Amino acid sequence: MMRLLVTGGAGFIGSNFVHHVLSHTDHEVTVLDKLTYAGNLASLEGLPADRFRFVKGDIADAGLVDELFAGVDAVVHYAAESHNDNSLDDPRPFLDTNIIGTYTLLEAARKHEVRFHHISTDEVYGDLELDDPERFTETTPYNPSSPYSSTKAGSDLLVRAWVRSFGVQATISNCSNNYGPYQHVEKFIPRQITNVIRGIRPKLYGKGENVRDWIHADDHSSAVLTILDKGQIGQTYLIGADGEKDNKTVVELILTLMGQAPDAYDHVTDRTGHDLRYAIDSTRLREELGWTPQYADFEAGLAATIDWYRNNEPWWAPTKDGVEAFYATKGH
Repeated sequence: MMRLLVTGGAGFIGSNFVHHVLSHTDHEVTVLDKLTYAGNLASLEGLPADRFRFVKGDIADAGLVDELFAGVDAVVHYAAESHNDNSLDDPRPFLDTNIIGTYTLLEAARKHEVRFHHISTDEVYGDLELDDPERFTETTPYNPSSPYSSTKAGSDLLVRAWVRSFGVQATISNCSNNYGPYQHVEKFIPRQITNVIRGIRPKLYGKGENVRDWIHADDHSSAVLTILDKGQIGQTYLIGADGEKDNKTVVELILTLMGQAPDAYDHVTDRTGHDLRYAIDSTRLREELGWTPQYADFEAGLAATIDWYRNNEPWWAPTKDGVEAFYATKGH
């Protein structure tokens, strides 16, 4: 049994990890979350009170972070500002959370000698050409293209420096695009699913040719737990499930699975700086640590996700109208 601190544990990927840990281990979990718009306490309902507690706070609050680190065995750092469009409108919160927040956590990990795992993104590598046969690996040079991805790249480099300079017991994982339960309806897949449920035609940026490498949040969670247990200190592991799909294919599959005509969507103006393609090579994680994804079939994972949003409208409905009103102001 370990005592885990999970930062950003009320967010999409973090809350899925908390559910996974409490379902598959006997660990105790403390969640630290600032509860920005992306955090939702409803995502943590029904968890065992004897093994779970929630603390509202900022990862850049050094006093609070120090107090929490003193009582745990390991930290899994999910907390981040992560919306590309928002980072283009106002980069400052991304610097405050992704850079200063990560620095604050690393200093606490250094002081308390706590095992630290840092969650990052494949967006730090920039993008690949649509016809490029290559995929990102742990040695791919960083080439971020937005304020969001550049601050995540910066936080990765801080972790590496604290490992090398101060001996912090840390690992890093860079994951491809997640989908699954508890994802905010501003994001691509849940937005399209909830649009169909509401009778709204889905929206597709540009021609829909941009490719993402999709992984179910449950598979991300199991990979992180594997790295926490078996990962080599100082190493980076890429997490992916061989789920490359272009956005047009994803929208059409959602419509088909929901009983709609596959072309029942609208094209909207493409997003500024929209990366072309992400693709993850997770060979190291699979061969060295023995991890395999449960949802190797993207269609099966997507069908399960659609079922979750259909069955959990009270979770997503309170934010849906506001999201659509915001996108309407941008013509999206």
